[in-house]
Amino acid sequence: MKQMKRELSLIAIIALLFAVFSPTFVSAAQPMSTASSYILLYVDKVEAFLNGKQVQLDSPATIIKDKMFVPAKFLGDAMGMKVEWNDKTRQITMTTPGYNIVLDSDRNSVWVNGLMQPFDSAAAISKEGKLLIKLTWLADYMGARYTYNEELRRVEIIHTVKPNGIYIPNTGNSNPVAKFSFAKSTYKIGEPVKYVDLSYDPDAEGIAKFEWTGKEEAFFTPGTFPVTLTVWDGHGNKSDTYTRSITIEDKTYLSAIEYPIYMKPVGGYIKTDWSMLWGNFWNLPQLPKQVTTDDTRKLLVSDSPEEFTEKGILYQDKVKGKGRLYADHINGTKEKVTLAILAKNTTDKPVTIKTTNKGEVWPSVYANLIGNEASVDFLMNDPRNDSMTVPAKQTFIYSQMPEFYPGQGVNLFYDVETDGEIEFSFVATDSVNQNTLTQLPLLPFTGHVRGSFPVSEVKWNIDASSFASPSRIIIGDGVTDPFQPGYDPMRKKEVTNDGNYGVVYKIHSDKPRRMAVMILPYGGVFKGPFKINGEIRLVPESGVLTAFDGMQILARTTGKEDSLDIEFTPPAGSAFPIDLIFYPLDDK
Repeated sequence: MKQMKRELSLIAIIALLFAVFSPTFVSAAQPMSTASSYILLYVDKVEAFLNGKQVQLDSPATIIKDKMFVPAKFLGDAMGMKVEWNDKTRQITMTTPGYNIVLDSDRNSVWVNGLMQPFDSAAAISKEGKLLIKLTWLADYMGARYTYNEELRRVEIIHTVKPNGIYIPNTGNSNPVAKFSFAKSTYKIGEPVKYVDLSYDPDAEGIAKFEWTGKEEAFFTPGTFPVTLTVWDGHGNKSDTYTRSITIEDKTYLSAIEYPIYMKPVGGYIKTDWSMLWGNFWNLPQLPKQVTTDDTRKLLVSDSPEEFTEKGILYQDKVKGKGRLYADHINGTKEKVTLAILAKNTTDKPVTIKTTNKGEVWPSVYANLIGNEASVDFLMNDPRNDSMTVPAKQTFIYSQMPEFYPGQGVNLFYDVETDGEIEFSFVATDSVNQNTLTQLPLLPFTGHVRGSFPVSEVKWNIDASSFASPSRIIIGDGVTDPFQPGYDPMRKKEVTNDGNYGVVYKIHSDKPRRMAVMILPYGGVFKGPFKINGEIRLVPESGVLTAFDGMQILARTTGKEDSLDIEFTPPAGSAFPIDLIFYPLDDK
């Protein structure tokens, strides 16, 4: 007898697992949406009917000791009853309106709302090892009506789903109702999905919280996908979860790569990974460009020693006419110092210095920040008419930054015009006065950029009017975009402006086609502004950007613009090269 009980328990456990996890015919596995379910079961036959459709059962209805037993899992699904196996407690839980039923074959017991009943009074195991439930017992708990036709050996079951009310008597309030629809019945792969929210609160308190699952802007594989919505009202009352399934056709509107390029706004961020980059954006063809340079403004770059460890003269050279003064330095000493630019008149006549543009940032420990801020300031090109006159043989302080502490850095741009020769000196010191130049040493070169360069502006005319496939231009690779040559008078040596820091790029296209323009920084960390048709765009809006973080959309054209103009200067603290990707857009 004990052996038999153990075998029965084992069979029951297997049956429970099969009942929960074994697939049945698809029509039988889905809860019906109609208010009433009409079920026909035939004794000892696996053929059955659910709402007029024939289905195949894993186990037939059967008569045991003159009592009708029916397949629990099938009826549970058909009538909206949850049938779940708990692996930890080795029990089956069945949930019906108003009743919580637990079947425990190990203890040969059934609990209904906590009251125990004998297992045999409610359940049995079929020859196929499936859980069967006594029909009269189940019907009472489910509120179902049934009849048995002896001649046809057929059971007819009618179950009407009683909708749950939303009124909460003890609070005098109602639960909100979650509901939504899709704007149309089917969508294509990569087509934006429009969700129509139909949720409401009967008490007119409004919906305070929405919780979606499965809600996507677009889907990129064909099929049917469930989307759910649950809402809460202002009192914290929760709705039932509402579910609809969306159908995605096996037709493509936009690919997963194209979708953000078409749909994200200008300034939008497109997340990338190595697979996406290598398969779609690496080694794109380059747009042809016509290059011209402006050598009317001499560029003085003071970037070595970038991190100075002692006070002294960082760089020094002369300007006569137009010049651009550029400095990028970090305080590597153990004390606070100031960075100043001194202007020495070496002639016998007064010389006037006019400042026509500037970009500067207060001292900071964030290298990318100071490069970005100074570049924004400079590219804005706010009108200026500052001037100072330096008497003959005199030295004036042209610019002086606030004191900055160890580890802090500064970045400076100044466009100047002089009517005579002026020697500009970039100095790090704790005291700036007329005698500073005679007291400070010339600091040695440490490997960063330092020198004077004839070219301070590069112009690229590109043809972006009719290209048909994604293309690019490269900035800062030293090959397709050569680094500008110059001379360092302190070392008396020819040098190159690696990175072209202090140089302004002006990129122009007539009649650009419809397209998106994106930046891909594949040389390392990047943070800096672009000026697109006169408007500043920050890259990124916050933080920094690398190739393995993503791309950012700089501009999008309609195909009706007269021109596209991009201005840029390499921001201090950022790495190069970078790609500007031009992605053609079709009418969608």
